[in-house]
Parts: sequence; C-alpha cells; structure tokens
Amino acid sequence: MKSSVMRISNITLVGLRAIARNKMRSFLTALGIIIGVACVIAVVAIGNGATKSIENTINALGTNYIMLFPGATTSSGARTFTGNSNFTAEDADAIKAECPAVAYVSPFVRASAQVVAGELNWGTSVQGVGVDYPLIRSWNVAQGTFFSDQDVKSASKTCVLGNTVAENLFPDGQAVGQIVRIKNVPFKVVGVLEKKGGNMMGQDQDDVVIAPYTTVMKRLSGKTKIDMIQLSAASASQVQEAQNEVDAVLRQRHRIPPNGDSDFQMRSQEEIAQAQGQQATVLRMLLICIAAISLFVGGIGIMNIMLVSVTERTREIGIRMAIGAKGRHVLLQFLFEAVTLAIVGGGVGVGLGVAASLIIKRFLQWPIIVTPTSVALSFGVAAAVGIFFGFYPARKAARLDPIDALRYE
Repeated sequence: MKSSVMRISNITLVGLRAIARNKMRSFLTALGIIIGVACVIAVVAIGNGATKSIENTINALGTNYIMLFPGATTSSGARTFTGNSNFTAEDADAIKAECPAVAYVSPFVRASAQVVAGELNWGTSVQGVGVDYPLIRSWNVAQGTFFSDQDVKSASKTCVLGNTVAENLFPDGQAVGQIVRIKNVPFKVVGVLEKKGGNMMGQDQDDVVIAPYTTVMKRLSGKTKIDMIQLSAASASQVQEAQNEVDAVLRQRHRIPPNGDSDFQMRSQEEIAQAQGQQATVLRMLLICIAAISLFVGGIGIMNIMLVSVTERTREIGIRMAIGAKGRHVLLQFLFEAVTLAIVGGGVGVGLGVAASLIIKRFLQWPIIVTPTSVALSFGVAAAVGIFFGFYPARKAARLDPIDALRYE
C-alpha cells in the first residue's frame, strides 16, 4: 500500500516537473482545450438564455393565446399569406358569441404615427384593440384605467400608453389625464400599461399606444377591415377546441366550402413556442458543433505534443524501465500529464467562458444563463479529451523496449 502511494506521488511529481519544464509548449498544448471549453461555456450560456427568453416572451403573449391572420391563399399547392385583410369587426363579434371555448376576443388594427405631447414627441406604433385586449395579453394597467366598451362603440378619442411612450412624453410620470396628439387628432390618456419588456424579436413591447380599434380605423388609418383577431381560449386544455370552433365559424361566415382552403391562418401560443424553440435548438446545435470542433482540434494538439514528448524522453523512459518501472507506470505517467494539461486548460477555459458570457450580457444585453451543470460538463469533457487523445502517446511510451530506449540518441 505504501509503495503504491509512493509510486503515485512519484508519477505526479515527475509529471508536474515535465509540464513545468516546457512552459510555453504546455501552454500551447492546453490552448486548444482552453478555447474549446470557453466556447462550450459561452454557447451553452447563450442557448440557455435564449431558451429562457423565448419562454418568457411566449408567456408574455398572454394566457392560451391564439392569433388569427387574414388573407391566406393556396397557389400551386403552397399556402401563402397575402396580407390583404378580409376580417371585419363582425367576425370577432361572431367568434365571441358562437365559440364557447373562447374566453376573450379583440379585433386588432395597426398604424404608425408621431405622438406629440406639448414640446415632446415620439414616433411609435398605434394599436387599435377591443376591451378584452389586456385580458388576452395578461397586460395590466399600472396607472389609470383601460378604456371602456362604450369608448369602443363611440370611437372616443381615448388611449392607453405603453411604458416607453409614457416615459418619453411625460418624464415626470404624470401621463394620466393629459392630452396627446396623434396625426393632429387629440387623444386623452386614460391609463399607462405596466412594463412588458422586449418580445422574441427584440422589439420593445412597451413602445406602443393602445386605442379603441374603432377610433384608429375612423380617425387615424382609414381602414375598413381589421388587420387580425386576437383571442384567448377559456383554458389551456381548450385551445384546440377553441381553434376548431373558430375555424367553423369563420368558414361559415366567409362561405368556404367544407373541402375548400380557408382564407385565414391560426397560430396558437403553443405553436409559436414550438417554432421558436426549434429555431433556438438549431442555433444551439450549430454553436455546439463549432465548440466540439475546437475541442477536437485541442485534443489533437495534446496528442501531437505528447508524441513529441515521448520521442524526446525516450532515453529517460529506458532508464526508468531499466531500474524497475513497469510499462503501466510509464503509461500512467504520460496519461497523467495529458489529463493534467486538459483539466488545467479546462479550468482556464471555464473562467474565460464565464467572463465572455458576462461581457456578452453586459454589452450586447443578451440573456445569458451559466449553470453549474455546464461548468461540470465542460470539466468532464476536458478530462475525457485528455484521456482519449493522451492514451495513444502514453501507450506508445509504455511499449518501448528498455534496451532500444537506452540506445536512443
């Protein structure tokens, strides 16, 4: 037992001396592992952050969210979105009245305008919606109130500001009750929405003005058709049922035959999440492949340098074998050196990867999540690379003939 401990300590001591004796070579050997592990840490952190961001954005859309887009058509077997709306407010009313699985419905009309308040102005998006909109989007009013159903029916000149617009037009925080002008039309601010943050495309959801859709259509855009319909199913388990009911109602209203292609498209919250999740997965796999290539190149570097080391130390190996060292001891010696270089490189790579992740988070404002699992995985991969690529040189050293090794010049 004592001799085994002494042998292990001797292997460790000799290995560390060999690494320290060639500092630049050791650094260059570990550099590939350092870069590879740093890439793995940064890539996994970016991937985790992107996944979390997508989850937050999808959840921010609302509860059991469903979107209806008009103008779908089929050409040569391919379904396309024309962008030409055939939706009316009556379609939205029919969905609410005839679809039990649908809890809330809101028409949606979009316009762009410069909003003016006193001497300040701000270019933003103006969205015309119904009274169910904040319930569909799970978007509460932080100050004041939302406009009423009577405001929608009378096309009143009232609006609710997003947090970004309110901060830019009313820095003192007193937006409620003030008058803003949108395309020279005066609107009374009745409320300010709570801060929502960016969406999955990086756009600021708070950079918006919300008004009754009837007002936007009559006074701002001049549109006679609504751009889309947003709705919320009564529960998560009724999303598919709600979609089926909506499909039946719109087919009937738009006089689409049973076997005919619908002139609209539906997208549920789950479908949006799946699509975004697939994109994030593809991106993550691409980045992981790049990181894996870096680790592979680093492993080849370790094997190459260790083969050179075996050649340079052939006489030393012969002397050690002549005084009683076994082949397995030589094998462990060189394997220890390879694994040590890999683990040290892995440790430095983890530090660089975490630092790079924090820099990306600070300067690019990307969501970054570094997990203990990714750190442990990187150490494990570094050690595995050291063992895998260090085994062949170590095995070659262990199989040297002591006599031939002693004669080597």
